[in-house]
Amino acid sequence: MANNNPEKDSDSVRIIDLPRFLDARGNLSVIEECKDIPFPIRRAYWVYDVPGGEARDGHAYFRSREFIVALSGSFDVVADDGCRLRKFSLNRSYYGLYIPAGVWRTLTNFSTNSLALILSSTDYDPADYILDHDRYIEFVSK
Repeated sequence: MANNNPEKDSDSVRIIDLPRFLDARGNLSVIEECKDIPFPIRRAYWVYDVPGGEARDGHAYFRSREFIVALSGSFDVVADDGCRLRKFSLNRSYYGLYIPAGVWRTLTNFSTNSLALILSSTDYDPADYILDHDRYIEFVSK
């Protein structure tokens, strides 16, 4: 895949383990920007009340990088870099999936009552979204 976007992160989609502090009273995990994940956090949002087995439409970003964690329940993330599709199953709150800019991602196969936390490297900007997969393929083919 050619990279004509200088802001595109050179890192690949990958699972990142988070620090875990195990305790008989309950466990604790943390996410620190630029330490546990490779970007400063500018925005956090969450996806919930998705009916069991359903999916959220996919998209990519020109600039934004994301880190996705299953805080509760489970779901899959399908990552498409324009050359291959990879499926990651998220079902624990002590690891998450890093998605660099320029990668199409779709959240699928939600379990009932799951909760997805998404941390983003940018503020919300509708111009940063690639919402059409054909346009995405054109973008990554340049």
